[in-house]
Amino acid sequence: MTDTATTTVPVPTHPINLGGPAAAAPAVGTARGRRNAVSGVPRWADLAARATVWTTVPSGLWRVVLGLGLPVGFSGELAATTDRYTPGWGTVYVVLLSALAEAVALLTLGLVRPWGEVVPRWVPLIGGRTVHPLAAIVPAALGSAALTWVGMSSLFGGWASAMSSPEAPHGTAGLIMTLCYLPLVAWGPLVAAVTVAYARRTLGRR
Repeated sequence: MTDTATTTVPVPTHPINLGGPAAAAPAVGTARGRRNAVSGVPRWADLAARATVWTTVPSGLWRVVLGLGLPVGFSGELAATTDRYTPGWGTVYVVLLSALAEAVALLTLGLVRPWGEVVPRWVPLIGGRTVHPLAAIVPAALGSAALTWVGMSSLFGGWASAMSSPEAPHGTAGLIMTLCYLPLVAWGPLVAAVTVAYARRTLGRR
C-alpha cells in the first residue's frame, strides 16, 4: 500500500477580517451607543448633560410667547409695560435672552463631548489645542454654584413671593408659567454632576 501524503494547512491565530479596512471596530457613539460621547464618559453623565440642555427650553418658549405680545396672565402695570414693548424691542430682548440661556446650557455638552477636551480645528488661533481641564472645570463649577443658589432661592420662597403679586399671572396662566420655569431648578445640580464626572475623567489622566 502507498502511504497517503498529508498536507498541513496553516490555521490563522487571529480572526480573518473579511471586510478590509471598512470593517474596523466602531468608534464611540454608534447608532446603538451614545452619539459623539467621549470614551469613558459614564452613561448617567451623558444623560445629565443632555437633560441640562432641555432645562432652559420651556422658560425660553414662554418668554418668546410673551415677546410676541400674546397674553400670559399679567395685569395692571405689568401688563401695561408688556404691551408697551411687545411686540417691539421687548421681543428682541426676550428672544436674545432665551437664546443666550440655551447657548450657555449647550456648553454643558462640552463636558461629555470631544470638543470639551480638544478645541475644534475651525476655531481661530487655538483650534486643535488640548483644553486644560481646569479651564472647563472652574467656570462650570462656578456657574453650577450660581445656578443652584438662584434655583434653590426661587424654589424656597422667592418664586412664591413674586407670584403672590396681584399683577402676576394666576390660575391656569400662573400654573403654566410656574411649570415652564420649574425645570431651571435642576439646571445647576445637573451641571455640577456633569462637572464632577468631567473632573474625575480628565484630571485622572494628568
